[in-house]
Amino acid sequence: MKSVHTELNDELVQGNRKSLARAITLVENEAKGYEDILLNLQFEKQVPIIGITGPPGAGKSTLVNSLIKTLLNKIKPNSKGIGIISVDPSSPINQGAILGDRLRMNEHFNNEQVFIRSLATRGALGGLSAKTIEVSELMRSFGFDYILVETVGVGQSEVEIAGLADITLLVLTPESGDDIQVMKSGVMEVADIYVVNKADRDGADEFAKNIIQMIPAKNEKHFKPVVIKTVATQNEGVEKLVETCLELLKKKSASKETTLHAEKVYQLILKKKMQGINKDKLKQDIEIALKKEPRLNIYRFASNY
Repeated sequence: MKSVHTELNDELVQGNRKSLARAITLVENEAKGYEDILLNLQFEKQVPIIGITGPPGAGKSTLVNSLIKTLLNKIKPNSKGIGIISVDPSSPINQGAILGDRLRMNEHFNNEQVFIRSLATRGALGGLSAKTIEVSELMRSFGFDYILVETVGVGQSEVEIAGLADITLLVLTPESGDDIQVMKSGVMEVADIYVVNKADRDGADEFAKNIIQMIPAKNEKHFKPVVIKTVATQNEGVEKLVETCLELLKKKSASKETTLHAEKVYQLILKKKMQGINKDKLKQDIEIALKKEPRLNIYRFASNY
């Protein structure tokens, strides 16, 4: 007799969206038996993941909205469609997602070929929730044609997206500020495609030219990252952006595949190793240690913890 969780895994492959939503909730909340779901995931096809990152106010959610529309025209009517993971800020009250980004995609809510799920950062320092890898694997098991992951937009730590997505889009605007400062952020180094959104504003052409001159070639893929101008609110430039994404996905190397898997597994191992560490308990133990040793050697303390 199959367990409830084994049946849930079977329903995922069959395309049951209610089961997908339920499985994500169980995994996100680490409900009893959630690990069994992850251990028994089945993957019947390769599902590309496209990451969308960039600073707040760059128009990421509006761009994702346009990407969904364009991608829907390129998939079969009877396919499982597109999965969206929108990593939102956490509510300070209940640690749930605020859902601000999701509201801007409301035109797709009733589309059977679009599945949107918001995840709360829950204190994660980067642009990704600690659960994003696990949820993206659940979506891959479901068999979507494409998965889009939109980060919350918090700056330098968004380099994490490069360890999750097959290709990464960095969304900027002409007002993104001094080019050198943008480069210093570190986020510039992870992008495969630089999207200058709101390109109908002053300075867009010059900003795009400056980016082209500053970005280095990515040796492992043997191509130089490209810059594409869009006006997401008008759907301008989005068709070209999607075509470029699909071309780059075809060129994805075996080394990139290995690197992605290694990074994901590393993060999962790190999470597992840290499960027994409670920050509040750690604070209490340090408080006790400081009373015994005011000039505490934190390295010795950490090695013995």
